[in-house]
Amino acid sequence: MRIAQVSPLFESVPPRGYGGTERVVSYLTEALVDEGHAVTLFASGDSVTRARLVPVVESGIRLSSRRQDWLTWHTLMIDRVFALSQQFDVIHFHTDFLHYPLARRCATPCVTTLHGRLDLPDLKPLHHHFADHPLVSISDSQRLPLPAANWQATVPHGLPSHLYRLQEEVPDCFVFVGRISPEKRVDRAIEIALACQKRLRIGAKVDPADEAYFEREIRPLLDHPLIDFVGEIGEDEKNEFIGQARAMLFPIDWPEPFGLVMIEAFACGTPVIAYNCGSVGEVMQDGVTGYIVGNMHEAVAAAERVGGIDRRRCREVFEQRFTAARMARRYVDVYQGLIDASPAHRPVVTTRSLSIGGVHERTNSHR
Repeated sequence: MRIAQVSPLFESVPPRGYGGTERVVSYLTEALVDEGHAVTLFASGDSVTRARLVPVVESGIRLSSRRQDWLTWHTLMIDRVFALSQQFDVIHFHTDFLHYPLARRCATPCVTTLHGRLDLPDLKPLHHHFADHPLVSISDSQRLPLPAANWQATVPHGLPSHLYRLQEEVPDCFVFVGRISPEKRVDRAIEIALACQKRLRIGAKVDPADEAYFEREIRPLLDHPLIDFVGEIGEDEKNEFIGQARAMLFPIDWPEPFGLVMIEAFACGTPVIAYNCGSVGEVMQDGVTGYIVGNMHEAVAAAERVGGIDRRRCREVFEQRFTAARMARRYVDVYQGLIDASPAHRPVVTTRSLSIGGVHERTNSHR
């Protein structure tokens, strides 16, 4: 199958630091290559993949040394995708909704995975207008605000099975991994750790939009000797950082669409203590991979008894439910269904070489 994966350009694929969507795109792309598919990845030029890479901007926009307008570069990428559309059996977008008008006019089947929250008021009229566009959700709870959308499937995220390893002997501390923002509630994580008199290690980035919140609400809480703020961490640091913990604290306060860090924890054998919001009830198995809680009293009680969770069982749940290979197979089923429902494809045509901003495509860039 000839598959195009269209990634956001904010981070490289995979990201050097934080970046959930681009990280999932990387895992999916490489798993599809492993399955023998011909995959083309539209992404930033500093991405690393075994697929054919079509770069659109030299490097991920967030960490670029110069200020770049994200809308400009995403518009250029989408135009390039559709210019090459006849080369593919299916085009898989991970770029929100900018491509919807052109996808509706494209002969090649297109599908979009929505990675964010969908309870924003303007999304309802948008998806009512584009009600025919095929969508994939990353949890069943994510799709609740848009029940009438053209949902093809729910496909949970997956990780490469070799990426993290089970760690059974760990220090008696907690971790928080993600980003510092009001909805992620690192303040709750700090409160839980201090109530249990346990060390908390925080591996999290601070976006510019959240800097004022960080300075006002969170920085004063970091002076306690049990709190260790290490900042943003990359993928190569996560196995030790997450694995070397008694539990991961995930005390969110928003409709989390998935929560990739939860399955990263399972892969390390680290149980999770999570507030019951969004996808948590679908990803977690209460009493098996950790505890689902509803308030601070329950969270502290869960943290105090979390040592009774079987770390080997956490890893087994990851292997059964959340591998990249499983995710890829489920997406292939979605692709095949769309292909079967579409008119026969026209033959692949030779397309002139395209470049944007002096960035040229390359093929088979290896890790």
